[in-house]
Amino acid sequence: MALAKITQVSGTAVHVPGSDIDTDRIIPARFMKCVTFDGLGEFLFYDVRKHLDGTEKAHPLNDPRFKGASILLSGVNFGCGSSREHAPQALYRYGFRAVIAESFAEIFFGNCTTLGIPCVTATTADIALLAARLEADPSLKVTVDVEKNRVFFGEENFTVHIPDSAREVLIAGHWDPIADLLEAAPTVEATAGRLDYMAR
Repeated sequence: MALAKITQVSGTAVHVPGSDIDTDRIIPARFMKCVTFDGLGEFLFYDVRKHLDGTEKAHPLNDPRFKGASILLSGVNFGCGSSREHAPQALYRYGFRAVIAESFAEIFFGNCTTLGIPCVTATTADIALLAARLEADPSLKVTVDVEKNRVFFGEENFTVHIPDSAREVLIAGHWDPIADLLEAAPTVEATAGRLDYMAR
């Protein structure tokens, strides 16, 4: 069950500014009653995107210029708060395949990695630069290069950071530990068969 090797992610991007954007803002708790994660994307950032009557507020994700963006740009401590896996699942179901921010909450970062969503950190100045370029040209192609630790857009680029452990599993296609375990099932069974206490 080989997984895709995620060496880079390319697409259009959208800037959702703010610091300490927590998992309850990413996906409000009342939408977590689902049996599967399918459909969670519909409720991404719901309370900051919608009025009580369901009409749209002014929000980057409601801006038709950024429709279809697959790379999210944000600020400090993105994904803080509860450790709910629903937050990265909602991002993935909405269509995001990479996140660039100044920093990430640790558990959120790990949950994104196991979904194959690279989360890379950049400086305040570099994020501001890319945000300005996106505002000027929403169709600008952005590439998050996981192998090279860089983000490319137009004729410009800047350095980003991702911990080596996450970077290595992404580019090797081993970002989902459950898939790795299932692939190694014959080895697990053979090892278990050699253990006396497993036969009791």
